[in-house]
Amino acid sequence: MHKIAVGGLLTTTGLLTLTAAPAAADVRQAPDCAEVECVALTFDDGPGEHTDELLDMLDEHDAKATFYVLGSKIDAYTDVVRRMVDQDHEVGNHTWDHADLATLSADQIKDDLKRTDQAIERATGQVPATMRPPYGSLDDTARGAIDKPMLLWDVDTLDWQHRDPAKTVDITTRETGQGSVVLFHDIHKTSVEAIPEVLDRLSDEGYEFVTVSEMMGSDMVGGTAYSDARSMD
Repeated sequence: MHKIAVGGLLTTTGLLTLTAAPAAADVRQAPDCAEVECVALTFDDGPGEHTDELLDMLDEHDAKATFYVLGSKIDAYTDVVRRMVDQDHEVGNHTWDHADLATLSADQIKDDLKRTDQAIERATGQVPATMRPPYGSLDDTARGAIDKPMLLWDVDTLDWQHRDPAKTVDITTRETGQGSVVLFHDIHKTSVEAIPEVLDRLSDEGYEFVTVSEMMGSDMVGGTAYSDARSMD
């Protein structure tokens, strides 16, 4: 239901005219992952020169994804990061410049994540709800210093290594299951080239494409690492 604002505008006849405010933007209704099979496609290390094209592909399929961005890249791609949020994707914290958190002190980790949070908030108006440690690397110091849920993955496409779209598609479709978190890197053209077929084939198998927070739900705990939705059971 849209709210109607009433204005007190007098016409030349002296009658009160009611003016309707612009309709509120539609709020996305995410699929219920308890009722349908969901998968979270995640993209690391961007934004980059191929991210806009990727967003076009996702939009054509009405697919939502999660982008774990580097704070150091946001100023050069502010419009792209804003577009992610405008199109109902999720933006997560992937550190400022891809530091291995297992090599840093607690204060260094906190400062790094705060700096990245601030850059994301400036670009999007939102503070990211989740983070992803570069390389998936964590130690006890990092786990104690990070107050957000930490999203790892259960399907590693190895797209950064082989740079082969066909292999990316094959690994994704072969290893993805209900509740999977799939890792890609949108900084590589070959990774982005794989996405249309990934979307087509997983759609044919009945999967819905949602953000990590939509799939994992509100029960995620700060400082806890998750690899997929099945780890929530």
